[in-house]
Amino acid sequence: MLTTFIIVCLIGIIISLSWMGYKNTKDVVINQLTIPEPGGKKGGVSLRVLHLSDLHLEHLSLSPEELYRYVKRLPVDLIAITGDFLDRKRTLKKLKPYLQVLGNLQPTYGAYAVFGNHDYILKSSDFTKLKELLEECGFQTLRNEHLTIDVHGKKVNIIGIDDYRTGHSDLDKAYRNVPVGYNLVLTHDPNIILEMDDYPCDFLLAGHFHGGQICWPEPYQLIKMPTMGRLPKLNMIKGLHRFAGKTFYISEGLGQTGLNIRFGSRPEITFHQIFLA
Repeated sequence: MLTTFIIVCLIGIIISLSWMGYKNTKDVVINQLTIPEPGGKKGGVSLRVLHLSDLHLEHLSLSPEELYRYVKRLPVDLIAITGDFLDRKRTLKKLKPYLQVLGNLQPTYGAYAVFGNHDYILKSSDFTKLKELLEECGFQTLRNEHLTIDVHGKKVNIIGIDDYRTGHSDLDKAYRNVPVGYNLVLTHDPNIILEMDDYPCDFLLAGHFHGGQICWPEPYQLIKMPTMGRLPKLNMIKGLHRFAGKTFYISEGLGQTGLNIRFGSRPEITFHQIFLA
């Protein structure tokens, strides 16, 4: 009798926690950051960037319409998505409506995407379909390559570094013939920052860690897993950081992986106003 009571109580606790964790996946935080010039000044020419990461469409609790209600709040010059769109072929059909509502923002300087470790779970033919869908919907995909835009007379190099965790990153290729200008780096795994001593970077955008996703009380799963790299051990799993003179931002991401729950973290949409030197 006592054993049955304990089992029922445990089941009740598990159900309650699961429901709480799922509710947290819909509690989106909108972060707004101002990134000063490398010299510390704020003023003059700026670039307004909408940063999304880790959509993980298999475990995303926002509809395209809900996403649009969030992202249309502020003006956007450029959209950057830093990887982990999905990892199953059957989810590809779900991606297009999300890309379309982002396209409705009509960013002045375009929309850009890099790939993450979960995207590379796809078979090569399905990965190609993912890349083609992004480009069909107006996203420039960057795989160890860069392009340069002119923002009111200021050169901005958008440098896309492919996924570090899966061994697809190639810094030499990404930076080859990069002209002098403001270097905005897009990548999925922020651990690449530890390898960039010889590569100029004014601001780097990444994701990958989901802010720990389940932090109860701490994100031990990140700290203890060697595949997650050194940054979690340095307590760098979300937000704004500096390392070796380089500034970078780690998004908590929009979707979840594994279980569709969050504790101690929230889905994130980020607006960065970047002042250019």
